[in-house]
Amino acid sequence: MAGEWNRFVEGDNLDVLTGLPEESFDLVYIDPPYNTGNDFAYSDDFRGSRGAGVVGRHAAWLDFMRPRIVEGRRVLDPGGAIFVSIDDHEVAHLRLLLDEVYGEVNFLAQIVVNLNAKGRQLGRGFATSHEYLLVYAKDLQHCVLDASSSTTVIESDFPLVSADGRRHRRLPLRNTNKKFNPLTAPTLHFAVWGDPETGRVATAPFDGAVEIKPVFGDGSPAVWRWSRPRIDERPDDLECRTVRGPGGERVDVYQRDWRHPVGGRRKKLRTIWLAEEIGSTDTAVAELKQIVGHLFESPKPTGLVRRILDTMPDDCRVLDYFAGSGTTGHAVALANAADGGTRTCLSVNSAEPTRVGSNAERAGYATVSAITRARLEAVAREIGNGLS
Repeated sequence: MAGEWNRFVEGDNLDVLTGLPEESFDLVYIDPPYNTGNDFAYSDDFRGSRGAGVVGRHAAWLDFMRPRIVEGRRVLDPGGAIFVSIDDHEVAHLRLLLDEVYGEVNFLAQIVVNLNAKGRQLGRGFATSHEYLLVYAKDLQHCVLDASSSTTVIESDFPLVSADGRRHRRLPLRNTNKKFNPLTAPTLHFAVWGDPETGRVATAPFDGAVEIKPVFGDGSPAVWRWSRPRIDERPDDLECRTVRGPGGERVDVYQRDWRHPVGGRRKKLRTIWLAEEIGSTDTAVAELKQIVGHLFESPKPTGLVRRILDTMPDDCRVLDYFAGSGTTGHAVALANAADGGTRTCLSVNSAEPTRVGSNAERAGYATVSAITRARLEAVAREIGNGLS
């Protein structure tokens, strides 16, 4: 891509996919039609050739999606992953399709994405406030996805402050998982010495120290999480304290888990993503309006895609073959500008006509792909690193 962050191709995405080399992308994110039966800036109704009934509508959607999911897997690197946005209309059918193509063993998550905090107030039934992200690895054994993020680490997770002002929390040095015990991990069952007055911990006796062996809450033998050499290397990260348990007072050893360790900190992502964390449909509409106008009713927020990007290396090759308004390319540019990454993105969209009377059509955009290109051109002007 000659150093450019974004590339855009107009055309039928299946035709484009079949022309791409195998294993040429690390991350696929797509936001395909949801088959709602509604007309937005484009048609979202697959009742067509398979008949007007519910079964025919699902079958027509699957006929459309299956070859595109198959080709998407072909171009994905063995270490890569795919994220697919979907809602209740087709989530059950899509989950089965992805199980079929990617293999159920490579399923990573079904994430609930809260894009409308107030809930949709129109129509019957419940006020729906969420969609889904289905996440699959191409090959679980080789997948490089890290299901964590630095953005989810918050100060309140680390309530203690050391004398030098660093925030931390205390974690038991004892391994709390009973699968790890003196029988399964004998080298980690040993005595250390600690002084609860000063907090000092060492693997050898010293003045004022008491001997401490790892035990579970019921008093049965346990093991440490750290080896002797590691304890010797990091004594300042340990603390000896007197604690009160069911059996009365005892002396135990804790790790000082720092808020800002060397190399940074990440926190495992939950499977519910809130609008306050990643943005909402309303914020996505505002983002798009600011850069090219109010052209889509339900674009995705860049915050959603940036969280997805954060699970992959900062030089990953991204593919979005249902590019819509161009959110993915926009998010890649924002992520690179923020952290100095070298991610690249190929966005693909068809020249499907915009709906007559829609905001997009009234604004002079004859096709959906024209909106994608306009947004990515504006991103290139405002953030940099071009567009091809």
